[in-house]
Amino acid sequence: MEVLTRDPAVFKARSPHLTGASCVDLLQGDVCEPIATTGSADAIFHAATPASREFNEQSPRLMVDTIVDGMRNVLSVAAAAGQPRLLFTSSGAVYGRQPSEVTHLVEDSMTAPDQMSVGNAYHEGKRLAELLGAIATDEGAADVVTGRLFAFVGPHLPIDAHYAVGNFIRDALAGGPVVVEGDGSPFRSYQYAADLVVWMLALLVRGEPGRAYNVGSQDAISIADLADLVARVVGDGVAVDVRGTPVDGQPAERYIPDCQRAEVELHVRNSVPLAEALARTATWHRLIS
Repeated sequence: MEVLTRDPAVFKARSPHLTGASCVDLLQGDVCEPIATTGSADAIFHAATPASREFNEQSPRLMVDTIVDGMRNVLSVAAAAGQPRLLFTSSGAVYGRQPSEVTHLVEDSMTAPDQMSVGNAYHEGKRLAELLGAIATDEGAADVVTGRLFAFVGPHLPIDAHYAVGNFIRDALAGGPVVVEGDGSPFRSYQYAADLVVWMLALLVRGEPGRAYNVGSQDAISIADLADLVARVVGDGVAVDVRGTPVDGQPAERYIPDCQRAEVELHVRNSVPLAEALARTATWHRLIS
């Protein structure tokens, strides 16, 4: 197994449990540049995208270039390797803002981000990369299966970044209060990391090339209720501080997938409930602290 990384030394230090395996060979390189490989591949997993709000806001052009040029270079590897199956991790961001009357986004939703907003560089980059994958599949250069990933929780999730659930876990582990900077009204859903891995393998092995699948959880929870749940499960009942105030008459913002396509076609289900996922994530952070 070849793993592309810009800095093998850093990768080894961060993931010794992976690099210590005899089956893993680190390949130094950048997805934004032509990729030199052995020339053969049974399958390709393409998940090389910076998921950074700060990077997206400060360097939108570079964000688009990284996603789109990266996809072109990975597709070139696939074409040279004899059309292997290629799993591309896209994002639910390709749908843009979820309409307030829509409870769950399906794969054929005709919504889209505002292409005139530079803040949507990540969103539009993913849309273009999906299109490149569809073209390559249609031309017979690769068999690209696309997973549109939503929100997740589990080990390795940063608890000092822009992820609300991670920050709530951080606050609870520190003894509270769990701070909600907004009004707590938006709805999200969370899939546990172990379930994510199972779904990714199912997409890679059984997904239909040229087709996209939502990946995540259909169980919606408001950010305020999520904070309360984290406070109970992780913090043993620490306080919750919701600092914003909901606007009367304004519908709650939602980001929730409909996952029936993956469940029916690929026979996958989520096995770890959210409360258990939060407890496991907190345990992992306690062990590494």
